[in-house]
Amino acid sequence: MGTPAFALPALAALWASEHEIVAVYTQPPRPAGRGQKETPSPVHQFAIAHNLPVYTPTSLKTSEIQAKFASHKADIAVVVAYGLLLPLPILEAYKYGCVNIHPSALPRWRGAAPLQRTIMAGDTTTQIIIMQMDSGLDTGDILMTEDFEIADGTNAGQLHDILAEKSAPLLLNTLKSIKNITPQKQSETSVTYAKKITKDDQKIDWHKPAHEIRQQILGLSPAQGAFFSYNNEVIKVFGAEITPSLRGETEAIHKQQDWIAASATPPRNDNTGTMIDENLGIVCGDGKILRPTILQRPNKKRMSAEEFLNGFEITVGTVLE
Repeated sequence: MGTPAFALPALAALWASEHEIVAVYTQPPRPAGRGQKETPSPVHQFAIAHNLPVYTPTSLKTSEIQAKFASHKADIAVVVAYGLLLPLPILEAYKYGCVNIHPSALPRWRGAAPLQRTIMAGDTTTQIIIMQMDSGLDTGDILMTEDFEIADGTNAGQLHDILAEKSAPLLLNTLKSIKNITPQKQSETSVTYAKKITKDDQKIDWHKPAHEIRQQILGLSPAQGAFFSYNNEVIKVFGAEITPSLRGETEAIHKQQDWIAASATPPRNDNTGTMIDENLGIVCGDGKILRPTILQRPNKKRMSAEEFLNGFEITVGTVLE
C-alpha cells in the first residue's frame, strides 16, 4: 500500500524476494503535467509493469472495500506513504496487521512532513523505522530501526532518496524476523509533530540566524522552496551558503557608504535583510552573510545565482522582505 516514488524501493524489494504480493493498493490516477492528463502513481505504474493486481479506492471506510481487502488473505500489509487513512478493520484484517515505513525518528517527528521538518530543524541524525500501525498518528510500536547521520548540506530531496533506498533491506529484515520481534512502545514524553508545510513556513525571515535560514531552504528543496519578495516578485530559493559574520565584511560595508546615503529605502540600523554586495550577500539576524545559490523567479526556470543576476538586478543596499 503506497503511492509516491518513496515507496518504490520497498515494493521492488518485495517483488524480487521470496514473498508473494497478492495485491497493490495505491491512490487513484491524478491530473499531472502541463496537459493535466490523468496519470497513475509511481506505485501504480510499477504494479502494471510487473503484472501485479492493483486497487485504487478513494477511501477504505466502506464495508465493501474492507471485505475485498480481507479477501486477499495476506499475512501482512506493508504501508509506505500511501496517503489514505486506514480504519481499524483494515489494520486488523491480517495475521501480522499493517506495518509502516516511517522516514524519520519517532516520536520526534510524527505527522505529514517528517523529512522536511527533520532538515528544517537542523537535525544531524535521523532514522528509518519499521512500525506496527495502530489507529493513532504514527503512534504504533517500533519493530526495527536504522540510525543515519545527515551530512551537512543535505536537502530534503536527497534525504528522501537515501532513506527510500535504506528502507528496502530494513523491511525485508523485519519480515524475516517478524515472528521473533518484541515490539517497543514509543516514548510519550518527547513527541513533536511534523506539520504540513504552509506558505508561512516558506517565507524567509532575515532576522533569523543564517544557519536556520539555510536549513529552511534545504528542508524545502527541491519541492516547495523558501522565498523572499523583491519589487512585488516572489523569488524562490533552493540552495544557499553561509560566509563569515558581518564583522568580517567591514571593508565591503565601508565601500558601500554611497548607497547607504542615497538609498530610497536605507538599510535598517542592524543591516538585517540588506544585500551588501553584488553577489547576493544578505545579512541575517546573527550578522552572518547568506548567499542564495539556486533561485527562481515566477514562471522562470531555476538558475544559479550568477545566471539569476545576469538577467535581474537587485541593487546593493536593498532591504529584502
